Amino acid sequence: MAFSMTGFGRGEASSANRRFVVEIRSVNHRYCDISIKMPRTFANLEERIRQMVTHKINRGKIDVYINCDEFGERECAVATDTGLAGAYIEAAGVLAARFKLRDDISLNSLLRMPGIFQVNEETPDDDEIWEILGESARLAIDALIAMRGREGGELIAEILDRLHILTGLVARIDERAPNIVSGYRDRLNARIAELLGQNVPDENRLAIEIAIFADKCNIDEELTRLKSHLMQAENFCKSSEPVGRKFDFILQEMNREINSIGSKANDLTVSDIVVDIKAEVEKIREQIQNLE
Repeated sequence: MAFSMTGFGRGEASSANRRFVVEIRSVNHRYCDISIKMPRTFANLEERIRQMVTHKINRGKIDVYINCDEFGERECAVATDTGLAGAYIEAAGVLAARFKLRDDISLNSLLRMPGIFQVNEETPDDDEIWEILGESARLAIDALIAMRGREGGELIAEILDRLHILTGLVARIDERAPNIVSGYRDRLNARIAELLGQNVPDENRLAIEIAIFADKCNIDEELTRLKSHLMQAENFCKSSEPVGRKFDFILQEMNREINSIGSKANDLTVSDIVVDIKAEVEKIREQIQNLE
């Protein structure tokens, strides 16, 4: 089964005090390029997310967005810096004595002093977090793959239709090929008759000329290779492996054979068919740009 590189997936999982929502978007890319945006609190779990993605997706520009909603009571502790509080009080006393101020330091004023109190939240256990985050990521990846699979199936169906059209066009060239030399001979004889009238030219010379042309315009090898490339392309459509790069290469080879046929055949009918073949190959190229 072939996969598209375009898709979207969303996954959600919750615990008693936390909910993770993971969204994954992917588009075309030459390689597997993964970007992850997640709360810094859980940054140490980023590599696990990356490994999950690369294990199931081979190619594409993949953006992963992770959001976390926390609810319920937080487990935290408040630390008091009594030494700093004492330094504040002592400094306040110095100012009161120096400027003859009323000493009105209270607990309320100390609460506003920076640095005296520090809130330390309990760090959640990685395995506990991963149980929820990993599940939401798995759901998102599965949804993404399902969408990529559906679109990939549509692409393959379109490509197969184009390949069948190409097979028919190549068959037309194959049928036309034996008539290229005889057509050239008839045109050559007609032209000679027009120029020389009843004067008969050297038959051996004509035979040599026609033989040279037949050798130059022989496209049997090109047609054989082109048919082979078409069979390979159809096999790619049935493969369960990523085929985007292979398809790109085989289309280059098809274009090479098509160009050779067009330049060697020296035949108007074949030239017209070659134009149609190139158009179909270009349509296939557009489709495979989105194949994994």
